[in-house]
Amino acid sequence: MSLRQLHFFSALAIGTFLLVHLGNHIVGLSGEDAHIAYMAYARHFYRQAIVEPILLMLLVWQVASGLRLVARSWSTRSGAVAWLQALSGVYLALFLCVHVGAVLTGRTMLGLDTDFRFAAAGFHVPPWQWFFAPYYFLAVFCLFAHVGCAIFWNITARSAQVRGAALGFFLATGVAAGTFIDLALAGKLFPVDIPQPYRATYTGLQR
Repeated sequence: MSLRQLHFFSALAIGTFLLVHLGNHIVGLSGEDAHIAYMAYARHFYRQAIVEPILLMLLVWQVASGLRLVARSWSTRSGAVAWLQALSGVYLALFLCVHVGAVLTGRTMLGLDTDFRFAAAGFHVPPWQWFFAPYYFLAVFCLFAHVGCAIFWNITARSAQVRGAALGFFLATGVAAGTFIDLALAGKLFPVDIPQPYRATYTGLQR
């Protein structure tokens, strides 16, 4: 199979985890406790000794193969959808490297439970909210945009209007989901309690 096909099939496997993870944040819109309870249940599946290493290897492959595909066609890429697909993919690759690295560091070196409180802490220690608000919003938006672009290219039997509408739906959903997740993490939808050990991660960086 070609590099693009391998990238696509690994994306399908990773997509299962991303649906669970995104579902975690959607459930979390109803409150911090709901987010933590959902994650505690989901971890029984994706943190198994066999599943988690395979998932991490797939993420590494997805990032490496995606960046390779972007670099290979950079000079010949044309059109708004093609560039949206490339740039959203690059941001997702960077986000995954930073986010997964932060989660592994938080778990293994800082001894923190990397749940809702870990994700939300940066919103509650100024001035870090100015970094984390666009950081999370763009991650969610780029995920939907990247999937939307893939669907746009793969429903060629449909009219241009149908393909454009499908992409527009994913872009609009990405904006809405990213906005509401940011608001939840920032404590704008419900009270958020961030214990001191989570806050200390950021206050320590300010010294």
